[in-house]
Amino acid sequence: MPTDWSDAIRVADLSDEPEFSEELANLTSQIQAKHGKHAVLDLSGVSYLNSSHIAQLLRLRRELTEQERKLHLCGVRDPVWSVMLITGLDKVFDFFENKATAITALQINDANP
Repeated sequence: MPTDWSDAIRVADLSDEPEFSEELANLTSQIQAKHGKHAVLDLSGVSYLNSSHIAQLLRLRRELTEQERKLHLCGVRDPVWSVMLITGLDKVFDFFENKATAITALQINDANP
């Protein structure tokens, strides 16, 4: 279940199926409800991505972008990073080493608009 880190940031710790799809669907529906929060996805528990996962990530990114919010991905393991590189998504998403760095980047960005 995605949790609120602050009034402006929601964090989700993702793992492989079936939790991956459920968590992203839950987060996307929360974002669609116009909750107006940035999102940090910790992918350290994810060992693979398929086309459905990629579609969900892109849908979430689009929803956040429409609300002028950011999506930060962190904790990306090598197999997932390979998929990001092959598909060119390394240029689409913002990646960070860990959750703390991703959250800090959002906080700094909000403090300096």
